[in-house]
Amino acid sequence: MGMECPCGVIVNAVSRRNNVRFNGQMGTVKGNLTYMANVCATRLESSTLSLEFVDTETMGGVNSFTFKANSITSVDCDREGQNCEVTVTGTGLINGVQFPFTAEFRDQVASANVDIVQSFVITGFFNQNGAAPVAQGSIMALGCNDD
Repeated sequence: MGMECPCGVIVNAVSRRNNVRFNGQMGTVKGNLTYMANVCATRLESSTLSLEFVDTETMGGVNSFTFKANSITSVDCDREGQNCEVTVTGTGLINGVQFPFTAEFRDQVASANVDIVQSFVITGFFNQNGAAPVAQGSIMALGCNDD
């Protein structure tokens, strides 16, 4: 990434067979989530974040969507024991409609532990409905190091 980032996260992660919720719909919808992020607190304007949901349950995948952040307003890094939790907030677009979002990514240090997307909420539209495990190393938190 070049310069050191005092607080941020790099994500390239997939979580499959998640039961997610959509505002205004009863129950949950099963599908696969792909998270991409390259976020740094000191470079918010050039930071990127996206979420793609592929509906694997509904005929025709009608609930599938791509969310792309158009403004990242804050990045917060918190050490949780040896692990690092990064919360990213801002706004983004789905089919040209803007929604606020909050995403929480947990980088688990121990190689035996999976990384976790603790939460991803697109206010007024979508909630990933609980923690989503992703492959170890697919979330790389920046700025929780003791240096």
